[in-house]
Amino acid sequence: MKSYLQSALNEVKSEYAEIRYEETRITYIHFVGRELESIGTSVERGGGIRSKGRGGWSFISFNDLDNLPTYLQKAVRQSSLLKGSLVKLAPVSPQIDIVTGEAKKDPRKIDLEEKYELCRSYNEILLSAPEIQSSDLRYADIHTVKYFATSEGTYIQQERFYTLLGMTAIARRGDNIQLAHEGVGGVGGYELVENQEEKAEKATKRASDLLDAEPVKGGKYTVIVDPKLAGVFAHEAFGHLSEADYLYENERLRQIMKLGRRFGSEILNIVDNPLIPGEGGFYLYDDEGVPARKTYLVKEGKLVGRLHSRETAAAMGEKPTGNARAISYEYPPIVRMSNTYIEAKDKDKDEMISEVKEGIYVSGFRGGQTSLEMFTFAPEEGYIIKNGKLTKKIRDLNLTGNIFTTLSHIDAIGNDLVLFTGPGGCGKGGQSPLPVSTGGPHIRVRELVVGGR
Repeated sequence: MKSYLQSALNEVKSEYAEIRYEETRITYIHFVGRELESIGTSVERGGGIRSKGRGGWSFISFNDLDNLPTYLQKAVRQSSLLKGSLVKLAPVSPQIDIVTGEAKKDPRKIDLEEKYELCRSYNEILLSAPEIQSSDLRYADIHTVKYFATSEGTYIQQERFYTLLGMTAIARRGDNIQLAHEGVGGVGGYELVENQEEKAEKATKRASDLLDAEPVKGGKYTVIVDPKLAGVFAHEAFGHLSEADYLYENERLRQIMKLGRRFGSEILNIVDNPLIPGEGGFYLYDDEGVPARKTYLVKEGKLVGRLHSRETAAAMGEKPTGNARAISYEYPPIVRMSNTYIEAKDKDKDEMISEVKEGIYVSGFRGGQTSLEMFTFAPEEGYIIKNGKLTKKIRDLNLTGNIFTTLSHIDAIGNDLVLFTGPGGCGKGGQSPLPVSTGGPHIRVRELVVGGR
């Protein structure tokens, strides 16, 4: 493959050209209630070509590898016609590497019937409680090999195993409908989804218990957020603002996201790190062949970095961070997060709760939205804190506010960092779902607006 791709690139004259070719095998299982909605295995092969002219990019995706030279010549001709503003790429050293995927249990060697039986058993647990009305269970294992070559001499071959399981229990009592979710997964094999009966039981019990929880009275509270919701907060509310393709085109946001600006106290560090083995956003090279690296976005409360492709790094006079990613060969790479989280500090969760006279503890994530620096997130459940103790269970609440004000109101960060790989992945620019992980420790926020009844 290496000689074929590079010989094709040697036959064209382009300021810069790259070829990405992928071979992907996916097995999927989906239950809704007691019905098996879908099951099967698919194999797909295809590639994407980018060619850069002085005024912009052309991009072509293809499936017929034998006609690669024709597609490449067409892409180069198209890029030469572009008359936009000058496009530059930050320099990087050419890379030559072959990365082998790791899996303790190769999912390709497990029969589809065995996978079905495992998922069916989990689904039966989800449906086992009296007031559980339905369930939603999704399983997938994905094996991908990517081949990447550029006119600058880079050639990288990366193999990846990605396996995940998402389980949702839906409880109902009259008009009161509650749901609870549990999921596992990441870069690895079938071993990641085995022996997950306890998680299925947790989802079932939590959904049932939420039927008896009470809605919360809206207002401003001191709120303690669990690791899952802290991760969503870091990713959705702050991480997307740090993606430089969105940032450098928005003058107002560039002024807000000025390097060196203080957003929180010295205890706050927010990181994007693709080099964590096993996590959903793990990789060694991005889809531009740039080596992955850990990037601090916020360090000791100050904005110190952002996420880049080669193009955005050149446009902003900074260094590439290895964050150009595409969900498949059908799309060009854009700036995306990997594993984004708030770093742990030294506070114990119980100690954090004990110091709150009146507040709320929230956990899990049901959904939400962001708009520039404003956010609204819906936790799965919560508890009222009274005199340093968790008391009654609450539901149907949301957290809302300005991300920068909220960051400045974080006054305690826990010592219990946890990362999560969700079955949904991340969406941006029509490319979804992209595998990522999010997480953090418990965090405590003063004067956070809580919406309720």
